[in-house]
Amino acid sequence: MITPQRLTAWRIFPRLLITLYGFAFYRTTEWFMALPDPTNAQSAFVSVIVGAGAAWFGLYVGGTRQHKPEKKEDA
Repeated sequence: MITPQRLTAWRIFPRLLITLYGFAFYRTTEWFMALPDPTNAQSAFVSVIVGAGAAWFGLYVGGTRQHKPEKKEDA
């Protein structure tokens, strides 16, 4: 059975969000590289997407686990 503790341990939502960000980053990069003559506003938009990803990745990697697995005693 899936319990809240397992969802926390598996970090499903953060992994889903980082995957969706990766897709958005890829599509944004693909769109920007296809532009014949990008404007400053379009460049700023891409910079915001990249900066948001750096911030999100830093939070994802640097976050602490709320649920710590129990230590198993040696028999």
